[in-house]
Amino acid sequence: MSDMIFEAKDVVRIDILKLAFGDHITLTDQDNEIVYRLLDEFRIGGQEYAVMLSENEDRTDDEYALFRIVRGEDNELELSTIDDDDEWEAIAELFDEMSFEP
Repeated sequence: MSDMIFEAKDVVRIDILKLAFGDHITLTDQDNEIVYRLLDEFRIGGQEYAVMLSENEDRTDDEYALFRIVRGEDNELELSTIDDDDEWEAIAELFDEMSFEP
């Protein structure tokens, strides 16, 4: 993925998470529930992504979280962290570019 360069014009906006869960999604991380507000979701390069912002009180900044949207067993929607630093950076830059489009 790091070899690919994406541009905002290539993004296909989607709403599969919003339709399934609404504007807020609760994720569990080691017995801690974290509520996220869904900011955006889109498809680029054959992969779907979600951009979310934590709604928890202990949040100290406005840094958003990026997730891959994957389909589990029975086509169930799941969110996966992006472990590849180059992929995370490319998607973060793409989201920033999309945020400043007119």
